[in-house]
Amino acid sequence: MSLSSQMLPLVGVVVGAAVAFVAVRIAWKRARQPSPWDEHRSKTYAEYSHVAKHLANRYQRIAAARGMVTVPEPLEPTPEVLAEIDTMEARHSALSETVRLIGGAETRAAATELDDCLQRLQHLARAGSNRDKESWGQAYAKLREAGRQYIEYAQASLSVTGEVGRDAEWSED
Repeated sequence: MSLSSQMLPLVGVVVGAAVAFVAVRIAWKRARQPSPWDEHRSKTYAEYSHVAKHLANRYQRIAAARGMVTVPEPLEPTPEVLAEIDTMEARHSALSETVRLIGGAETRAAATELDDCLQRLQHLARAGSNRDKESWGQAYAKLREAGRQYIEYAQASLSVTGEVGRDAEWSED
């Protein structure tokens, strides 16, 4: 066998290995780059959480006005207040749909649970009475857990590492 016939397979192996290395390197770099949707997803997740917290706060203040819970600033459900809440609920609904479109499976499930908890609080705040104190406490505790789960899954879908921080958890305010 001539030297050139022995070198040809060796050159083929070297070229194949180099091409494979370059392909893996390109795929690795591409995987490390944020997707064009990441910024939109993070803004949607944050705004959804913000509106949900704001609604929960309004519901809690209305519940306080009805004697179901004690907070520093109860809120009477006047037509103006209810109109503001209706606007927030419409915004929350739109954001909820967006989360369902762009979120991962776990984030979507957590958002659905959070929506269910908010609906329960809404019902209690709008139609409840001071006899619903225990129901309110249970519903609000469930909301806080659903909010924590949502944040955890939203962070995971954005590849944010670490535990949900205390400042990210749902507070009593």
